[in-house]
Amino acid sequence: MQSQCVTDGMHPDVPDVPKLPEFLDDAVVAAWSASGAPLVDLLRRARTPGRLTGFRRGGRAAVLVTDPRHVHQVLGVGGDRYVKRSHRARPLIGDGMLTATGEAWRSQRRLFQAMFTGRGIQRWEHHIAAAADRVIGRWAERARRGEPTDIAEDVQFFTVDTIWRSLTDHPLDQETYVDLAAVQDIVAALPADVGGAAALPPEVETALAALDERMHRAITQARGRRTADGAPGGGAPGGGAPDSGTPDGGAPGGGPSVLDRLLGAAETDPAYTDRLIRDELVTLLVAGYESSARTLTWAFVLLDRHPEVMERAAGDARAVEAVLSETLRLYPTGWLLPRQAVADETLDGLRIPAGTDLLVCPYLTHRDPEVWPDPEAFVPERFPVRTPLPPGAYLPFGIGPRACLGTRFAMREMEVLLGGLLDRFTVETTEPVGEPVFGINLRPAGPLYARVRERT
Repeated sequence: MQSQCVTDGMHPDVPDVPKLPEFLDDAVVAAWSASGAPLVDLLRRARTPGRLTGFRRGGRAAVLVTDPRHVHQVLGVGGDRYVKRSHRARPLIGDGMLTATGEAWRSQRRLFQAMFTGRGIQRWEHHIAAAADRVIGRWAERARRGEPTDIAEDVQFFTVDTIWRSLTDHPLDQETYVDLAAVQDIVAALPADVGGAAALPPEVETALAALDERMHRAITQARGRRTADGAPGGGAPGGGAPDSGTPDGGAPGGGPSVLDRLLGAAETDPAYTDRLIRDELVTLLVAGYESSARTLTWAFVLLDRHPEVMERAAGDARAVEAVLSETLRLYPTGWLLPRQAVADETLDGLRIPAGTDLLVCPYLTHRDPEVWPDPEAFVPERFPVRTPLPPGAYLPFGIGPRACLGTRFAMREMEVLLGGLLDRFTVETTEPVGEPVFGINLRPAGPLYARVRERT
């Protein structure tokens, strides 16, 4: 028997199949588009627990995917069948690992695999610690003077500093920070999903040009250092750099910087042009600082509302990890993961025609009351989970073959900074927190001003 098509209900000329709820007819979707409301509002209305929901938007068929078993089928086991149609961040990250497909993606991922998984994560510990010490020192000065600080800015500086040290083996200076932090403006201008506008405002194009110049300057300088070191193309055998410690006097590293690895790869693989190296650096910059900075900001928003949790987490590494895990449940930075069916598929007994957009929404999946009792509440005690979760129920870093390669790096840097700050300071916001902004990522609007005090 032929499977029913998930989008059949959108067509009035197919009377023998269930139709979608009336509030999802074309007129209502058009009114929603004209209102300027965030996409999450439409998805909340479209969601039917336990079901796939189809609708049309911008002339394209789309299917909302929130039930864990469907999420697992699309992302966990359907990685080759449900793919990215056109990555929303391509104007920023070009052909880096996030946008690459097929053999190019597999090759790029292999290059970084050992650097960000298993014991490889240890090579970044000294960079994370040095970057965290800078923010702790900044807070100590703010506390001494009785001045408020912008937590969103502080954690952003930390994550940019951490990833820049990891990319180049150099600490972040203020001029470089200005160019790199402009990534947030570029990201904010990108569409929330693949149906959005592609044109970037002129000021964003200017920021993108400054970012490109900064990256190409770093590539040129690193190549010069490699040549001066005397190895073939410079550096240690295999594309590394001598393991002699960090330029700012930190503890010795565990191996070459990311940029050194990329330049080493370029010596044997012609695919690694300066443009691709730039794309990989920007990809790692975006993945390495945007998500972590937003998550740390949300964590302080939630802790401010729950001071008793803040007190319990001070000096308790496990409690800090639980706070971050629960923050990622409530506010997954990658709140929407669009995919497209390559060919005709069948999902949960329903036909998914080739070319259909599937909108996997971790934000709604993480609020499934069947998996998460009282899902809107901030309850860090949920973690670590005591009963195995259904596959696809928790995916702040994605799941399946395209899950985030830097998950352990991100968790480690967030644990180090949040733990270090809570252990030494109390925090109290001084102004109301902005509303969530559902763009290409999920972030709180505006700054997060707070007064910090040294613990006694």
